[in-house]
Parts: sequence; C-alpha cells; structure tokens
Amino acid sequence: MDRIGVITGTMAPLPRNNCDTDQIMPKQFLKRVERSGYGQFLFYDWARTADGDLDPGFVLNRSEYQEARVLVTGPNFGSGSSREHAPWGIQDWGFEAVIAPTFADIFYNNCTKIGLLPVTLTEAEVNRMIELATRTPGSVITIDLEAQTVAADDWQTGFEIDPFTKYRLLEGLDDIGLTNRNLEAIEAFEQARPDYLPSLA
Repeated sequence: MDRIGVITGTMAPLPRNNCDTDQIMPKQFLKRVERSGYGQFLFYDWARTADGDLDPGFVLNRSEYQEARVLVTGPNFGSGSSREHAPWGIQDWGFEAVIAPTFADIFYNNCTKIGLLPVTLTEAEVNRMIELATRTPGSVITIDLEAQTVAADDWQTGFEIDPFTKYRLLEGLDDIGLTNRNLEAIEAFEQARPDYLPSLA
C-alpha cells in the first residue's frame, strides 16, 4: 500500500450517525475479491432515488464534492458486518482519510490495512468540520500523520493513533509488507528445513 504522510484536499460532509457497512457497501456488490471497482457502489442506496436514478442532492453526487479526499462523518462509523469491501469502496472512490468521532473497531482496523487513514476527533471538532464543508464546499483540510494534526480554516487540533499503526501507515506496510521485512530469515529457515518435512516449494 502507499505511504501516508500529509493528506491535503477538500472534504465531503456526511452528517449521519451509526453508518453501517451495509450502507457503505451493500451486500449485493460483494462478489469479487479484487479491491478495485467498488467506488461506484459507495453508499449505493443513499445515492439513488426510489426509481434507481442518481439523487442530485446526495453529497457524493454533487459537483462541488467530486474531488473530495477526506470524508467527514458522524459517530460509530463502519458498524455492522466486518466486510473489507466497505473501506475498499471508500478508498476506490478517491478518499484518502475518514474523520469521525468514533469508528467500529473492525472497520477501523480494515482501513489501516489498506492505507485509508481513519482519524478520530471529538464530536464538537467533527461537527465543526462538517459545518465548514457544508457551508463552504472546497474548503481544504490538511492531515499530518507524522505530527498527528488536523488543520482547516485557520484552526488546528491533534488526534491520537496507535504508534505501531502509525508506523505501518507512514512506511506503507500492509500485512504482506510487514512479513516481507523478514524475508531473508524466512528463506534461510525454509532452506534449512529437512527434506522430509512439509515445504511450501
């Protein structure tokens, strides 16, 4: 996955609480194991009218938010099932970070495994960002992972993140990348195994 350093871009406000993974990525689209191609289905039911047409009032369908890189939303984001397709869809749409007061634990971890940065701020701080993005579309936000800061509109705050998770995101290390750091030791171990033992070769 790509390294995360500083994320700078506009925000898309989604002021909804308890947004579950079936709303983020509905079950009928969970038919592939590839991580690409899910962006078009993001918030599928919310983004469409009862007739199936795109709803021009939904935030991601509005032209002023098409280039947004940071999704700002309500508490308990990503609750429900553990489907990895939910963060895949958010990232595939073009978002690089999600800001919320709280996240479901599994969803949060799934984000960090693909290089999608989840940022936890207080509810008051998140509401401030939602209000700014709603009032002034195109407002730019900067998230500095190394400094653990969020800045927008001459305002700045800090956020907490687990040190090891921060290290992985800064270095762009997913689970395979972490394993490959020990590739020489793994290869040496395999070469030294007796022939009568099971092998991956």
